[in-house]
Amino acid sequence: MILFRTILLFFIVITPLKADTIYNLIKIPNLEIYNINTKNELRYLYATKPFRLGFNVKKNINCYNSDKKILDEKYKIIKKNLDRYSLNFLKIIGLKYVVLCENLSITGINTAGIPNNKTRTLILDIKFNENHFERAIHHELFHIINDNYKELFDKNIWKNFNKKNFKYSKCSTCNNNWNLDLLDEGGFFTEYAKSTASEDMAEVFSHLIFYKNKVYSNDPIIEKKILFIKKNVLKIDNTFKF
Repeated sequence: MILFRTILLFFIVITPLKADTIYNLIKIPNLEIYNINTKNELRYLYATKPFRLGFNVKKNINCYNSDKKILDEKYKIIKKNLDRYSLNFLKIIGLKYVVLCENLSITGINTAGIPNNKTRTLILDIKFNENHFERAIHHELFHIINDNYKELFDKNIWKNFNKKNFKYSKCSTCNNNWNLDLLDEGGFFTEYAKSTASEDMAEVFSHLIFYKNKVYSNDPIIEKKILFIKKNVLKIDNTFKF
């Protein structure tokens, strides 16, 4: 009986300790470990309850916990895509934690993911648009790369690839055209790519990774953008495979 009580007490104590440790590391509440035994050492965490980050009305992040069945299904898809990245590459770009939740939003606007290079964390919405869900994983990962290597992904160089009369929006949410379907025109993979230079870069990277070099265009602007992304990612890790 004493042994049973000791074991029971151990499990009662260890669960909040894990939650507290996670919070201390990445400052997101209500998380538990989903899987930490991965080949590339990514730590997958999931929301046990809804969480909210930030108390500023103008900038806050919300996300909700998921049904276990949905969580299990989407985890397999996410892991399959993130297994594309080696342990060495993830260390170089500074990504360690992946948070799984649903209906992710920032200031009331739904988003596929939110990267945080300071805490080495990527929050992913497992209920994001089914048609673009997998590609969006790579799009969001690119923002981690970009945030840690801004000197390599110079926006002014990138802007010069576009036609002279083209101008990006002031921010990624400054217009309502967030269409992610493939375009057949003018130097951009999607309408959303036209929002900002960094979103455009992320769209090029995600198409290269998800479609494994099968998406190409006769468009000289897109060709220049592809070469730029490849060249600079290889500066970070010359063993990276597109």
